[in-house]
Amino acid sequence: MKKNISVAHSPDSDDIFMYMAIKFGWVDSKWLNFTNKADDIQTLNEATLRGLYDICAISFALYPFVADDFALLRTAVSFGEGYGPKLIKKKDRKLKPNFKVALSGEHTSNALLFHIAYPNARIIYKNFLEIENAVLSGEVDAGVLIHESILDFSDELCVEREIWDIWKELCEEDLPLPLGGMCLRRSLPLTDAIECERVLTDAVKVAHDHKKLLSKMLIERNLVRINDEKLDAYLNLYANKNSISMDEKQLRACDKMFELGYRHGFYGSLIRADENLIPTEYLNARNG
Repeated sequence: MKKNISVAHSPDSDDIFMYMAIKFGWVDSKWLNFTNKADDIQTLNEATLRGLYDICAISFALYPFVADDFALLRTAVSFGEGYGPKLIKKKDRKLKPNFKVALSGEHTSNALLFHIAYPNARIIYKNFLEIENAVLSGEVDAGVLIHESILDFSDELCVEREIWDIWKELCEEDLPLPLGGMCLRRSLPLTDAIECERVLTDAVKVAHDHKKLLSKMLIERNLVRINDEKLDAYLNLYANKNSISMDEKQLRACDKMFELGYRHGFYGSLIRADENLIPTEYLNARNG
């Protein structure tokens, strides 16, 4: 009997796209069976703080809080490169220093950067699907849109500031913006952990290599919230060849985010991304 591995990811199109090669049986493991659950990103961040899943999608900004219990996976990652979440407001609204804003979650990457850039703003947290309406109704003065909502929002709204621009100002380096990643429970046996990362990496690669076919299947089965044109645009942003396995530049970007959070008092200690990856070299040493 195969050992069961619980995987949680967000319901947004890039996470669905990157996982479904496993669900459809295109990628498999000889001894592990994967079950999945979809939930909004802040719910997943909170679930990871409670240790609910073996593997969970998280905001990169959360990772320092869970590094003792979870290793960082190299795969199924989303970075912004010249784009990312957007701070939006009504076109006729002028924002005061203490403006009220809706964010998608306390531990999200955009929330970390927003806190640093706007220390006087009054923040409330909402499901990301509710943020646009909260701005339109006047419940809040502004909101940060994430996921597919950055592609299409009301003509009554405008972009006050790109979170990407905040990142570039704070980062002061040519690095991509770390948004979403995945982590794995450290209590799993190392051979299982390495196999989990292999399967997930293969799933993202297969999805990327068969993008048109998989996208068509997702739309036909109503597994995504957007049409084929928007899906293609969104996947180009957040589920692309750079999502398959983190490179050195992406790891440095994570380190920069962790450093910014530590410097501004959000984290109690400073960690490095590469020191928290699964040591895949173990298999080579074991088989050598």
